[in-house]
Amino acid sequence: MASSSPDPADASSIAGRLAALRRRIGQACETAARGSDSVVLTAVTKTQPPEAIDAILAAGQRVFGENRVQEAQARWAGRRAAVADLELRLIGPLQTNKVPDALALFDVIETLDRPRLAEALAIAAGKAGKTPRVLVQVNTGAEPQKAGVLPEEADALIALARSLGLTVEGLMCIPPVDDAPDHHFVLLGDIARRNGLDVLSMGMSGDYETAIRLGATHVRVGWALFGERNTPQTASID
Repeated sequence: MASSSPDPADASSIAGRLAALRRRIGQACETAARGSDSVVLTAVTKTQPPEAIDAILAAGQRVFGENRVQEAQARWAGRRAAVADLELRLIGPLQTNKVPDALALFDVIETLDRPRLAEALAIAAGKAGKTPRVLVQVNTGAEPQKAGVLPEEADALIALARSLGLTVEGLMCIPPVDDAPDHHFVLLGDIARRNGLDVLSMGMSGDYETAIRLGATHVRVGWALFGERNTPQTASID
């Protein structure tokens, strides 16, 4: 059966989905007794064609998440120069050899998950003369196949990153696909509070309203904006 999802290049469909998603985020904020501006929408653009990206930019979206450094460079280098208020967030795993390129392109690294990466970020930042904004990714489900520091090791990684001069703004998580996300969002919030962190990047296309109810400040949404992808999906970021 053919998919009913809109053509990714259909600008009117993307603009309509963006407007509808913003309304739902606003309603979720109202239900949670939060201001509508307390949640940032990160549009996940991995695998999207140029037409879809240009359409959502034209509709006013400015915060974007990408999984891989090299793919993001190809997608965003030119657009970054043309759009002054663009914010790019790396939401996929980062290899240490890609750190300099990541720092050059992204405003925020959401996937700090190990001491070696913290050290590489600090060294590259010193050479580049910049202070990267980072989130610590927590593997709340302790899934062996998934990136992220274990919850019981998160405090130590946060402390290390701070000691290295990194600006740790908050935490990120990707709950297991077969679990109700509530427990994972609560756990992330608990770790954030005891470490004095304000930013919680949690909630994706299927659970962002739950995440907002439980304190998310950033939600990462892909297919709810662009329609189902034709490429194989993984339980990763949107």
